[in-house]
Amino acid sequence: EKFDYAYPFEKYDQLFVPEFNAGAMENAGAVTIRDQYVFRSKVTDAAYEVRAATILHELAHMWFGDLVTMEWWNDLWLNESFATFAEAACQADAPGSKWPHSWTTFANQMKTWAYRQDQLPSTHPIMADIRDLDDVLVNFDGITYAKGASVLKQLVAYVGEDEFFRGVQAYFKRHAYGNTRLSDLLGALEETSGRDLKTWSKKWLETAGINVLRPEIETDDAGVITSFAVRQEAPALPAGAKGEPTLRPHRIAIGFYDLDEATGKLVRGDRVELDVDGELTAVPQLVGKRRPAVVLLNDDDLSYAKVRLDEQSLAVVTGHLGDFESSLPRALCWASAWDMTRDGELPARDYLSLVLSGVGKESDIGVVQSLHRQVKLALDLYADPAAREALLARWTDATLAHLRSAVPGSDHQLAWARAFAATARTPEQLDLLEALLAGTQTVEGLAVDTELRWTFVQRLAAVGRFDEAEIAAEYERDRTAAGERHAATARAARPTEEAKAEAWASVVESDKLPNAVQEAVIAGFVQTDQRELLAPYTDKYFEVLADVWASRSHEMAQQIAVGLYPGIQVSGEILDKTDAWLASAEPGAALRRLVSESRAGVERALRAQAADAAVASA
Repeated sequence: EKFDYAYPFEKYDQLFVPEFNAGAMENAGAVTIRDQYVFRSKVTDAAYEVRAATILHELAHMWFGDLVTMEWWNDLWLNESFATFAEAACQADAPGSKWPHSWTTFANQMKTWAYRQDQLPSTHPIMADIRDLDDVLVNFDGITYAKGASVLKQLVAYVGEDEFFRGVQAYFKRHAYGNTRLSDLLGALEETSGRDLKTWSKKWLETAGINVLRPEIETDDAGVITSFAVRQEAPALPAGAKGEPTLRPHRIAIGFYDLDEATGKLVRGDRVELDVDGELTAVPQLVGKRRPAVVLLNDDDLSYAKVRLDEQSLAVVTGHLGDFESSLPRALCWASAWDMTRDGELPARDYLSLVLSGVGKESDIGVVQSLHRQVKLALDLYADPAAREALLARWTDATLAHLRSAVPGSDHQLAWARAFAATARTPEQLDLLEALLAGTQTVEGLAVDTELRWTFVQRLAAVGRFDEAEIAAEYERDRTAAGERHAATARAARPTEEAKAEAWASVVESDKLPNAVQEAVIAGFVQTDQRELLAPYTDKYFEVLADVWASRSHEMAQQIAVGLYPGIQVSGEILDKTDAWLASAEPGAALRRLVSESRAGVERALRAQAADAAVASA
């Protein structure tokens, strides 16, 4: 209906393929999908939403990619950004959709991926400079997919939804079974919208980097706004990135939120939508209004930008983040807090406190699971090492409390069970994992099924409670391809020199492992609470990397290059060793990019740890 073009092929098959390298692939009329999407145990609704999004993404490719195909890989975003945008738009707008909140998921997951990618030294324009096929292989990234889709979402707001889809319809009819360039699509959109998109395209599609939007608010003694403006900043691009910082035109909404005394919810009372351009944009239509409890820039998530709250709004959100009536503003504030943590503006310990104050009120299970991952990452990499164990203990105690208090059989209960297992550390907590496995203890409503059993087994292996006998026994219960992968992860996770040497040899010194098993071994090998045990592998990594890259397929080599980089060893020494290797090995562009991205993660972690330590010393 939206494309106004019937499905263009004679059949549509979906093949679930064991050990598939990607999430899915849009072959015309026969989509291949990784077999992990055939769920065999209880999963949360968020997993079903992600699977649905993947299926819709590949279906959209039958038009964007297969009916009309880009002329060359520099326009890869014409395929991937549109399919990513279409998957979320379909879930949000299709009548009877189970996931009408999909733009919340998009803001929480896709845009977070884009923001991270856009702040790496490898950041590049959405319309990338593709010199050869090596460039192509590393360009299926957060900019091509997630930033491109975010910019398309803004373009829809900029030109109007009806005008946007009329342009898309003209594009399909004009170029069916042909090849296109960016100018072909923009030309169709200009015709239907009446907007000149050349400047928009140059600033959004042909430049790299991200903008920051901040509100500047003045009020009188009665709390009435006397001046309101949006300040736009263009931070310097990361060292090594090509291009210059760029101020861009943004279509945004500004939401005013106040606490409803009857419900205790933060409810939107006012909203304005406008174009922001240049360094400072005045918003005269807000002058004379009473200042609300929270002012939220980029409400409804129309544009692509990092958003900061003013001091008063931040204070309210800190105490009431879980109280927003709608899921999208909550997700935007969660994302802003996480971005501030990554930037060292919010210490990791304060991020933990913020999550603990609000996560219990968060209804969106996808957001809850993202918060679980982000808290663990913050404590593992961004917290002051001297405080890390105490902060992890505080988090683990909270996960157990939430597990016990969650509604029996709910998605939240399952998510908290997994979060608890990821960091269980005291003898009593590990005893509980063993008892849940054995069935001698239960948590009402929690089904310890095949996948959850492996989660517990892997943690018990990582802390030295389980060894080969217990892992082999669990594999006997689950002699499947998935069971083989889980067992490989558990074996590699064991905290012994012998286990690490065996795992390393199977991945690096041999090329016999299937790709999915290799990925599983790497996942087990790298344990953030085994830094000392893994330290000797830093030098080994740099010794073998060039040979591995030269001798393995791209997929297998990339798993090793990224997965075994010593990123958990956060220190200046790792930066120095990385720099020395980059200078001496002179790797090709693709490998240089992957290693430089990993190096940037260590650099960011060092800054965040310093910020967290500064709070402790103060």
